[in-house]
Amino acid sequence: QVQLVESGGGLVQFGGSLRLSCASSSFTLDYSTIGWFRQAPGKEREGVSCISSRDESTDYAASVKGRFTISRDKAKNMVFLQMNNLEPGDTAVYFCATALHLNYCAGYGFPLEGYNNWGPGTQVTVSS
Repeated sequence: QVQLVESGGGLVQFGGSLRLSCASSSFTLDYSTIGWFRQAPGKEREGVSCISSRDESTDYAASVKGRFTISRDKAKNMVFLQMNNLEPGDTAVYFCATALHLNYCAGYGFPLEGYNNWGPGTQVTVSS
């Protein structure tokens, strides 16, 4: 199976920044569309961002657009989520996952059923 692992989470103050990483030692992430999701306590998992494998198009949830940036580093086989201007509402466990289709990204609305191979998640906590 594909093994993904997230890193980079932590505790930051309102307005701070974090850079999350998604990596795999057994799979070439560039072969897949990659999504970032998050889940806060008592809430459903929601899509945050994605980057397409087919055309490198990206998409963002309205709540993070303009503050978060998703990117790839093919040489490092990693996908990043740069999170700036963090707010308490961003507090959640953040997951990366591979999409079942190459173009499951912009315009697809982050369908949970369209992703698999979830990482274990990394905690992001934003204090107020």
